[in-house]
Amino acid sequence: MSSTRSPFRPVRGLAGIYQRSRQLFHEGAKFLTVGLIGIGVTNLVFIPLRALGLGPLTSVTIATVVATVVTFLGNRYWSFRGREGGGAAREGVTFFILNGIGLLIQYAVLGFSNYALGLTTKIENVIALNIGIGLGTLFRFWSYRKWVWVPPEVHLARLRVGRHRKGRAAAESGASEPAVIGATRPVSQDQSRRS
Repeated sequence: MSSTRSPFRPVRGLAGIYQRSRQLFHEGAKFLTVGLIGIGVTNLVFIPLRALGLGPLTSVTIATVVATVVTFLGNRYWSFRGREGGGAAREGVTFFILNGIGLLIQYAVLGFSNYALGLTTKIENVIALNIGIGLGTLFRFWSYRKWVWVPPEVHLARLRVGRHRKGRAAAESGASEPAVIGATRPVSQDQSRRS
C-alpha cells in the first residue's frame, strides 16, 4: 500500500507561510537591524551622560532623541522603503510622536527599576534601559507599519477615501460643479419650435 501523502507536505506548508509573511519577515529583519543600531547609539550616549552625573530620565531622553534621528533615517530609507508615507514632514511628525510613546515605555521600565525597585547601579540602569527599549521596539514596529509607512494599496485607499469625503461634503453643502466657459445649455423642444 502506498501513501498518497507527500513527505514534503510540511515543508510546503512552511513555504506557504513564508510566502504569505515574506514582507513581514524582511521588514522585521531590517527594522531589527536599524533598531540594534539605535540601541547602540542610545547606549553610547546614555552611558557617558550617566557618568557625567545626569539623572537616568534626562540621560535616556537625550540618548533617545539622538537615536530617533538615526532610526528614522534607517527605517524610512531602508526598512520600509517599499511602503508609502504621507511625505517626509508628515512621516517625521508621526514617527517622532510614536517614538515619544516608545520613550514613555522606556521611562516606565527605567523609572520602575530605579524608584520602585531601588536598582540604581550603572549596570542595573543599563539592563532596565535595554528592557524598556525592547518593549518600546515592539510597539514601534507595529505602529510604524500601521501609521507611518503603509503598503502602497493602503495609501491609495486612504487617499481615495479622503477625496470621496471631500466630494460628498461639497455635494451636501450645495456646491455645484464649476461652469465651463463657452458651454451652451441644451435647447428644449419648446425653444426649438419657437425659432
